[in-house]
Amino acid sequence: MSDFPDPPPKRADFNVLWPITTRWGDNDSYGHVNNVVHYSWFDTAVNGWLMRATGTDIRTLPAIGMVAETGCRYLSELSFPDDVEVGIGLRRLGNSSVTYGLAVFGNGSEQPASLGRFVHVYVDRETHTTLPVPEEIRAALRSL
Repeated sequence: MSDFPDPPPKRADFNVLWPITTRWGDNDSYGHVNNVVHYSWFDTAVNGWLMRATGTDIRTLPAIGMVAETGCRYLSELSFPDDVEVGIGLRRLGNSSVTYGLAVFGNGSEQPASLGRFVHVYVDRETHTTLPVPEEIRAALRSL
């Protein structure tokens, strides 16, 4: 069973598209955005959107989201100076975890350049023991 939908989602399948500007240093020696940059985009999009959607600095909540698992499927190349948007979707909301389905779209394309899977597990910021997903986060996730 694949972690990624087939056929891949299109831009219109996402309620949230988070804009990212590629940087000169994102390209590798092969002339395209290096694969690890996609993971950075996933992290930036999810956390940036959570802060905007909740109106809260999520780093200060008693329960913080720690990345427990990630995955990426690459479908096409991107390169600086492409403009990209990360589609953010909700795949699963549990008691203490959230699984996001993500897609990177380059230059207004309807087809994704990559698909991502990103899991946050919520833990106490001091002890790192598992806690329920904070209500502020749950409320924002309902819009996905």
